[in-house]
Amino acid sequence: MIDYINIHKAFDLPVLSGVDMHVETGEMFALFGPSGTGKSVLLKTTIALITPDLGDVVVDGLSVFRGGDDTLQKVRRKVGYVFQNAALFDSLNVFQNVCMGIPEDMLADLPRKQAAARAWEALELVNLQPLEVMAKLPAELSGGMKKRVGIARAIVGRPEILLWDEPTTGLDPINTAAVERLIQRLADDLEVTSLLVTHDVEGGLHMCDRVAMLDGGRLRFCGTPDEFRASDDPVVRAFADRAAAEAALDMISESYD
Repeated sequence: MIDYINIHKAFDLPVLSGVDMHVETGEMFALFGPSGTGKSVLLKTTIALITPDLGDVVVDGLSVFRGGDDTLQKVRRKVGYVFQNAALFDSLNVFQNVCMGIPEDMLADLPRKQAAARAWEALELVNLQPLEVMAKLPAELSGGMKKRVGIARAIVGRPEILLWDEPTTGLDPINTAAVERLIQRLADDLEVTSLLVTHDVEGGLHMCDRVAMLDGGRLRFCGTPDEFRASDDPVVRAFADRAAAEAALDMISESYD
């Protein structure tokens, strides 16, 4: 479903240095790596939010960077994107924020009643009560509710692919577990291909069919969760051990709050 082909990207310094990665149709795929290693940059190339210096992304047979504007719009209709920290528009209410996930050409042809029905359905799918939240502004929502509205916006266009950029960042362990259960349920209910960039290694290993790890701008590992856990690569092992230690510290810290 998604092919990343020799992706290079530099800002002041190289971030991605020739990444080749393949995500199968219908699978749930997690991408790990230390902070600053380019995980979110790679994710953003999928729908050309960032343009690589070299390489291409092919989504369901469509070239993102060589296919022209019409092809890019076709790709974007296939994809729902869950941004870090929800990225809601502060001046728009929940209904308006969710409707932003409907492609513009589709939204222009939808009567307001049908758009409302789409938003209502998306909010119910993420376990929010539409009557209670549709008129609220983001400032009136909790952090967990904002995350769910961001997810509703990503699914309201009925995509074939969901891209998740650190969906549990900033959440306590209870809300992290709730969002991870929601990610799994949506993958099954909507029958979508899911690519998850996450710092929660244990959550990603539990949820996903395959996982990969970026290190130094390159793909260091790609395989099943069992293969990741059993890897004898010292860099993979060190990262996995550090992630487990940080998760344990977070749990201890949370118990004192």
